[in-house]
Amino acid sequence: MTGVVSVGADAGAAEAPQRVRLVLADDQTLVRHGIRSLLEIAGGIDVVAEADDGAAAVAAVLEHEPDVLLLDLRMPGRDGIWALETLQANGLDVAVLVLTTFDDDALVLRALQAGARGYLLKDVTLEQLAGAVRTLADGATLVQPAVTARLLRAVRSGPAPADVAPADLTEREREVLRLMAQGWSNREIADALYLAEGTVKNHVSNVLLKLGAKDRTRAVLLALQTGLLA
Repeated sequence: MTGVVSVGADAGAAEAPQRVRLVLADDQTLVRHGIRSLLEIAGGIDVVAEADDGAAAVAAVLEHEPDVLLLDLRMPGRDGIWALETLQANGLDVAVLVLTTFDDDALVLRALQAGARGYLLKDVTLEQLAGAVRTLADGATLVQPAVTARLLRAVRSGPAPADVAPADLTEREREVLRLMAQGWSNREIADALYLAEGTVKNHVSNVLLKLGAKDRTRAVLLALQTGLLA
């Protein structure tokens, strides 16, 4: 009788990391193919669909239910902002990572307000791009210092929102928030402030609760709007 070997039957064997399902939206075919090839080299990321405008991106998200949507903002027809606003309006909670060549303050602000959880320019390395995709797939957000600086300029140049009041944060929570705005992880914040990582996690949770934000990106955006990071 032939023996049957079951994969994963050994309780002590390490589980393979979960692969990330990604939809890639960019109007330039060569750029899409290049990014797809690079992500395949990085490993652990499966590009399940490609789209050349915002409407196709939304359709691909509906059909494939990816973990991450890698989205260009400037596309002909329905652009990336339209796609973000449509996803948000329809309650489609996919992690959106904006990847664009345009360093535009107003676009950054609109993209984050419309639900993007991360923002990168196309001059990033493969390691940075793959790391950002995995970060969003894990449920976290990506806030880079350069993006925070652009957001601060954009917020300062526009009117303050009438319906957002400053949050009553403790001094320690303000310290944690400032480091969150610089893109630091909980571990990095813990090391910088000589705290346990669990303590930092609690502070982050309190910051999100007090600001009424569902994630770190939204917390930083609200903090900029209310002057907490001025």
